[in-house]
Amino acid sequence: MKKYLICTAVGLMAMAAVPVTAQNSRIVEEGGTGPYKAIMMEEPTLTTHTVFRPQDLSKFGKDNLMPVLVWGNGGCANSPSGHINFLNEVASQGYLIVAIGPSNYQQLEGPRPGQTGDVPRMGQGGGFPGGGMPQGGMPQMGGQRPQGAPQGAQGAPQRPQGQRPQGQAGQQGQRPQGGGFQGGGMPGGMGGGMPQMGGGGMSMGDPAGLKQALEWAIAQNADRNSPYYGKLDVDNIAAAGMSCGGLQALHMMEDARIKTILVMNSGFFNGGDDKASLNTKMKQKSVIWILGGPTDIAYENGTDDFKQLSGTMPAFICNLDGIGHGGTYMQPHGGDYAKVATAWLNWWLKNDKESGTMFTGNEPGVGKMAGWTFDRKNIR
Repeated sequence: MKKYLICTAVGLMAMAAVPVTAQNSRIVEEGGTGPYKAIMMEEPTLTTHTVFRPQDLSKFGKDNLMPVLVWGNGGCANSPSGHINFLNEVASQGYLIVAIGPSNYQQLEGPRPGQTGDVPRMGQGGGFPGGGMPQGGMPQMGGQRPQGAPQGAQGAPQRPQGQRPQGQAGQQGQRPQGGGFQGGGMPGGMGGGMPQMGGGGMSMGDPAGLKQALEWAIAQNADRNSPYYGKLDVDNIAAAGMSCGGLQALHMMEDARIKTILVMNSGFFNGGDDKASLNTKMKQKSVIWILGGPTDIAYENGTDDFKQLSGTMPAFICNLDGIGHGGTYMQPHGGDYAKVATAWLNWWLKNDKESGTMFTGNEPGVGKMAGWTFDRKNIR
């Protein structure tokens, strides 16, 4: 009888554990198209973030270490739900991705307005992250608006558009940035105006959530009790993000542990103090801006970042014309953005020369992709 009761108790405990596991993980798009089928999950040691990584960690070790990507969301949102196809696809190429905020594991996401070039009304399809410009256009940001942005090496003259600041939904994990608005929409509502940049309060580019993700990954790699023990390539770490998340990634540039930065649909605000830091604080070895063409509200800022960058830092800027601010994050397998970002990561974090041909040579692969234009510095 005693043995029966023990077995019954064990069985009930196992049954109780199943819903918890199912609730806190999900297979997205059958695990992605890469060689390592991915999973989206919540780690009990970091419930303020969402992890995207290969399902089978046994394939990684001393001879096949897994690089790390820390990710900031559009709108400073406290969930990566607007980018899960993109993040899942990159993870399937053999990356550990630690994204700010928990995710809704039962919510099935689809492409949102603004991710196919259209411009939704505010609130349609969730606005930011993933949405386009609200109806009625954008309020003007402070500072001078530079005219005559540089022409890309393969495209038409680029027309600046400006960028609005992004906010954060939710109260867990990464704290609200630059004003306490919800859902990643316009700060203070459509009639609330723009928050003041600088001065009191928290900077919109606060990288605290990315730093937390970075420290967690490094600690996991050194923890003998962690499933990631000895499997992570902590010498090859990238910071990336979309819109406000791109500002967070840029503010990781002083961290020498970051090897490359991906600034996606983002850039420092023109006329702000951060612009000068591009050439004084940038410590990582490379940076790429991935933008949505002249209709991207971050286009002016990102283009000017690239223009201002000097010295020997390898830099690349590319635009998918017509996609706008929403990018291709929620298109199947992350769309073209996933292809470009993965190639960049493979080149810089895995020393993959073939992936590097997307950005090098007389005819870089990015320039051969439909709708893409590019420019570069210190890359041949």
